[in-house]
Amino acid sequence: QVQLVESGGGLAQPGGSLRLSCAASGFVFSRYAMSWARRAPGEGLEWVAGIDSDGSATYYPDFAKGRFTISRDNAKNTVYLHMDNLKPEDTRMYYCAKSLDEHINLELYKYSHWGQGTQATVTS
Repeated sequence: QVQLVESGGGLAQPGGSLRLSCAASGFVFSRYAMSWARRAPGEGLEWVAGIDSDGSATYYPDFAKGRFTISRDNAKNTVYLHMDNLKPEDTRMYYCAKSLDEHINLELYKYSHWGQGTQATVTS
């Protein structure tokens, strides 16, 4: 069955970096777009980044532009989120998600599977 397993979260100082990984299995990874989203306790889900199936297109909301980079290695069935210049407000649980097709989507219903999440905490 489809599995998405995030890792790489942890503690970082403001201005620091973290690299999150999402290892995928149970489907043909190279055929599907992938995205990262995040949520703080009591808040809604917020898109962080998306990448299409072959990595040729990416999406970032304004808060992530210039600080976050999404990438994928289709040979390793893994999608990454590199976060630089971290801020305390980046403290969230981060989730990766598998799209229903090869395109980047921003609608929740167009994602078929989600990982369990990895916590990133930015504090001095």
